[in-house]
Amino acid sequence: MRIIISGGGTGGHIYPAITIIKAIQKQVKFSEVLFIGTEQGLEADIIPKEGFAFKTIEVRGFERKISLENVKTIGKTVGSLWKSRTIIKDFKPDIVIGTGGYVCGPVLLTASMMGIPTMIQEQNVIPGITNKILSRFVDKIAVGYAEAMAYFPNKDKIFVSGNPIREDVLSATREESIAALGLDPKKRTILISGGSRGARSINQAMIQVHQEFAGRNDIQLLHITGQNEYNGIVGNLKQCCIDINKVGNIIITPYLYNMPQALAVADLAIFRAGAVGLAELTARGIPSILIPYPYAAENHQEFNARTMEKQGAAILIRDRELDGTKLIHTIKELISSPQKLDEMAIASKKIGCPKAAESIGQMALKMIR
Repeated sequence: MRIIISGGGTGGHIYPAITIIKAIQKQVKFSEVLFIGTEQGLEADIIPKEGFAFKTIEVRGFERKISLENVKTIGKTVGSLWKSRTIIKDFKPDIVIGTGGYVCGPVLLTASMMGIPTMIQEQNVIPGITNKILSRFVDKIAVGYAEAMAYFPNKDKIFVSGNPIREDVLSATREESIAALGLDPKKRTILISGGSRGARSINQAMIQVHQEFAGRNDIQLLHITGQNEYNGIVGNLKQCCIDINKVGNIIITPYLYNMPQALAVADLAIFRAGAVGLAELTARGIPSILIPYPYAAENHQEFNARTMEKQGAAILIRDRELDGTKLIHTIKELISSPQKLDEMAIASKKIGCPKAAESIGQMALKMIR
């Protein structure tokens, strides 16, 4: 079996692709994989390290206005279609799968025109513009949320798969993870993360939260700030006379390489609302306070968060409404109501689709056969 998979720009497009590939490889005796991305995206660093063959095309998105740059982009797009055809013709794939990002456009469009089975995977409630266009050409559309179906014209192509998550998100155990992270098993753990690069608004609100909860013997805070924010947060807390090494219930780190361990110990999460992060939270049934990134394309993070809130799995706070006082109030309200937290955890678990990658892999095999 020969597979081309394309996606790029952000981890939210790349890691689902990797997970899908591994799920397919478990279901077939032999597979050869080629990943198509761009030189500028994170995939150029991540994919070769994963051991997959990697080729690039030159493509970028259009500006939302008439400009000279858009004329240049049209020229690059024509070139990327030609290069995509060359790569696909040489590799001779049995199927081509796209997981989002501008790079998917020319790759999936070309494969479709060549009569090769094609599938796209849309992670968000509000689909990206590339996937909206491709939906008219591809054979199958796997969606992370049932609500996304409303934005695609041909419902016969769609199946609700959920969003792929890494295997180790589910395999990490609470007991081993508590020991590895140096946490107290008797305390409830609140996990705070704004993504790999951090989120300034969340980090700033957390300064007041840390002051409020420092030294408490019933909860502990595991706060991942992002590399650029770490020194500022720790410095601010020092000015407030809080030594995180001495208070006993606060761990602050710029980055956590083993996020599955953090998810395994979390009783409550404070997160952005990216599709991959939410898929991991719901796979483990973690209740959450969600602060969507306000500048995400089509405001898709807020729509993701609203879906979670509507089903009782999360509380939504808009970024512009976020401050320390509001966050403290929301945390206290949840911590003081174990029944509410349990209900949110059950709702979160109900949304989760831990077998999403396996489902997408099975559909890919069915399309080939």
